[in-house]
Amino acid sequence: MATSRARALFAFCPDWPVLATGRPPSEEVAVVQANRVVAASPAARVAGVVVGMRRREAQSACPGLAVVARAPALEARAWEPAVAAVEEVAPGPEVLAPGQLALGTRGPSRYFGGDAALAARVAGLVEAALPEAWRGCCRVGVADGLFTAGLAARSARPGGPLVVPGGGSAGFLAPMPVGALCTEDLQAVVGARPAELAELVSLLGRLGVRTMGDFAALPAPVVLARFGATGARAHRLAAGLASRPVTGREPPPDWSVDAELSPPAENVQSVVFVARVLAEQLHDRLAGSGLVCTRLAVVAGTEQGGTLRRSWRHDGALSASAIAERARWQLEGWALANQLSGVEGEGTGGPGAGRVTRLALVPEEVRPDGHQLGLWGADAGARDRAARAMARVQAVLGPAGVVTGVLQGGRDYLDQVRLVPWGEPREPLRPGGPVTGPSEPATGAPRPARATGRAKDGPPPWPGRLPGLAPCVVHPVPVPVQLLGSQGEPVTVSSRGLLGPVPAYLVVGHRGRRQAVTAWAGPWPLEERWWAHQARRRARVQVVAEDGRAYLLAREHQEWWAEASYD
Repeated sequence: MATSRARALFAFCPDWPVLATGRPPSEEVAVVQANRVVAASPAARVAGVVVGMRRREAQSACPGLAVVARAPALEARAWEPAVAAVEEVAPGPEVLAPGQLALGTRGPSRYFGGDAALAARVAGLVEAALPEAWRGCCRVGVADGLFTAGLAARSARPGGPLVVPGGGSAGFLAPMPVGALCTEDLQAVVGARPAELAELVSLLGRLGVRTMGDFAALPAPVVLARFGATGARAHRLAAGLASRPVTGREPPPDWSVDAELSPPAENVQSVVFVARVLAEQLHDRLAGSGLVCTRLAVVAGTEQGGTLRRSWRHDGALSASAIAERARWQLEGWALANQLSGVEGEGTGGPGAGRVTRLALVPEEVRPDGHQLGLWGADAGARDRAARAMARVQAVLGPAGVVTGVLQGGRDYLDQVRLVPWGEPREPLRPGGPVTGPSEPATGAPRPARATGRAKDGPPPWPGRLPGLAPCVVHPVPVPVQLLGSQGEPVTVSSRGLLGPVPAYLVVGHRGRRQAVTAWAGPWPLEERWWAHQARRRARVQVVAEDGRAYLLAREHQEWWAEASYD
C-alpha cells in the first residue's frame, strides 16, 4: 500500500488519567482538576459521571465514587513504557500528551506491509505495556493528516484500528459536526486556543454551517477574511489538509544545550536540578533569536555508553518552566522503566540501566515568537522607572494630566472606556466589558441587531451595544457626514427602524468628496431614557466606502454623524 509523506498515525488511551492512578476499570473512579471531572473510569461513566461535571455533582450521581486529584507527572511517567515499546519498531514517536502519541507512517508502513498492519502492531505494543485489566482500551487511527488521524482514532473500536484511505480525509470528515474542531483530546494537534475555537464553532452554527463538509466548501480567501487566522487553520483541517508533518525540521545544533555530569548523578533529582538550569539557558538562547520551542527532545547519556532520547510536543510555545517540567517527567519515566538508576533510592537498575553522565535539551522544532510584550517589556525595573516618570509628569500637569483607559459596560464606544488618573484603582464604573469575537459581515440589506448571550465568565453584555469587533478609531467629537441615495436624496430612518432610500453615496466632512457605498449594515435603532428630559433617540449604520474605509454612522436630530472608523 503506497503512503504519502503527510500520512500520520495517532494512538491514544481515552481514560489515561484514570489508568495512570493504577485503579482497575471496574472501580468507580474520577480524576478531578480545578474541581471538575477530567476523566472517569468505565464503571463511573455507567453510574452517570460525565467529564466536565463538578466534583459534588459527580459524587451525587455516584455515591461510591473515588475522587483522585490529577497528577500530570504521574501520567507522563506511566506513559513512558508504552512509548518506549513503540520506539522499538518505529523511530521517532511524538508524545503529544500523556496517553497520546503520533507517528509518521511513511517508513514504518512500508516495512510492516501497510498502514493497517502498522496500526495493529502499534496498538498491540501499547496494549502490552498496560495493566492487564486495561487491555483493549487503546485506539489507533491513520490518515493523511494528524488531525484526521486523531478523529479516526476516536471513531475506531478498541482492538480495531481505523485507517482512512489516502486522499479520503475530506470525505471522512465531511459528515462530522463542525464541533469536532473543539475535541479536547486533539488540542495539541489543532494548535489554536480552545476559547477561540469554541467562539468560531458557535458562530459557524449560528450561520448555518453545521458539518465539516459545509465548512470546507467555503472559499479559503473568504474564510481568512471573515474568521482570521484561527478560521483559516480550522478550514484547512476541515478540508482534510495536513497542518504539519509529524516530524519537525532540525534546527541549527547550536540552539541545543547540554551538561556533563561528573561524577555521574546518583539519583534522578540531581539530574532534574541540572535540567532546570538547562531549560533556562535554552529558553534565553531561543528568546534572543526571537524564537520559541514547540517540539523538544530530552537526551540522556548513561555511564554504560547508551543514549536515551524522547521528543515532546506542545500545542503552543514552551516556556522555561514547561521545558523543565517535561524534562522532569521524562527522567522520572525512564527511571521507573529501569532505564536510569535510582528514584529516591528505589530501583537498582536492570538491563540498560545506568547513571546519567550527560543531559541535553534539543529544540527539534521552533517557530518565530508571536508574543508581544507589554509597553514596558518584561523588565520589572523598567516598569518601576516608567511609574516614577509618570508620577513626575503628573506632578507638573495635575492628577488628570496622565490617564489610562479601563474597559467597562456601555452602549457607545466612548462610554465603554473610562479614563482613570495614573495611580488610582483601575476599576470600571459599570460592569459588562466588551465581548470580543468575530464581527458580523456587512450586507446589502437591513439586519436587526442580535443579542449576544451571557459571557462565559462575566456579566451579560449591555443591551443596545453593537455586535462584533470594536472600531480602531472613535471620534471624541462626531464628524458630520452625508448619507445619500442613488438620486442624491438624503437617507432617512423611519419610526419602525427602516432605511429609505438604500444608501448609495457617502460624503465625510464638509469638504469631503462623494464616494460610492459598497456595503452597509443596519440600522440599529437606539432609544435611551425615553421617560426623562434627557431622552435620546438615534439609529446607527455601518457603511463601507469605495476607498475601502468603513464607518459607524449615527442619525440624530435629522443629521448623520460619523462616530467611529474601522480599519
